[in-house]
Amino acid sequence: MSQRVHYELRAGIAHVRLDDGKANVISLAMSQELAAAFDRAEQEADVLVLQGRPGIFSGGFDLSTLRAGGENALAMLNAGFALSVRLAGLRMPVVAACTGHAMAMGCFLLQAADVRIAVDGAFKIGANEVAIGLPVPYTALELLRMRLLPGVYQRAPLCAQLMPPPEACLAGFIDSVVAVEDLDRHVEQLAQQLQALHRPSYIESKRRLRQPHLQALEQALQQDAQDFAHLLGKAQA
Repeated sequence: MSQRVHYELRAGIAHVRLDDGKANVISLAMSQELAAAFDRAEQEADVLVLQGRPGIFSGGFDLSTLRAGGENALAMLNAGFALSVRLAGLRMPVVAACTGHAMAMGCFLLQAADVRIAVDGAFKIGANEVAIGLPVPYTALELLRMRLLPGVYQRAPLCAQLMPPPEACLAGFIDSVVAVEDLDRHVEQLAQQLQALHRPSYIESKRRLRQPHLQALEQALQQDAQDFAHLLGKAQA
């Protein structure tokens, strides 16, 4: 699809890979290209697999754009969080293959997937907003609330705690950890298992499970849009 987002359909499974050659930042362009990939997957695939490149899933938002402030930063933030909410409600099975570091917005995209597999290694997963001088957005908190153990939910975002994959798995950031060389095989097996399920029943069950979370996420998006406009406006003043 582009140099940032690569799309491949194989036997009914849409493989969407983030690869900007660097940190896989969630820029406005990246969000738009991912949204287009999700559109295509919904039309022609049974299962969506979202993955990064070796060593990194995503390092989060483009900090250079964020620090510059203005309309570009506002559009980037709103588009990124809207994308995560859309992913959480996507009407198909979604597998996230965490290929390395997943921080901030990268971590939040993981929480929106249905099943999350991470590679083992010296990688960091978590929300580090507080460490870089940002309050954790409402949408991010709702995504974390949906997946993390209660005690971890209260501690990890507040303390900007980044965890290696095994610890992140125990906390709820991800569902399983595999060796790097086994990731593709595990992802393919899982995608095929999900593909074999009765899709209408899967979609309806997902809607029932996610409905209260999706309602909270929509409200959080609205709160964040107001906060982002206020914070970025102050930064420009």
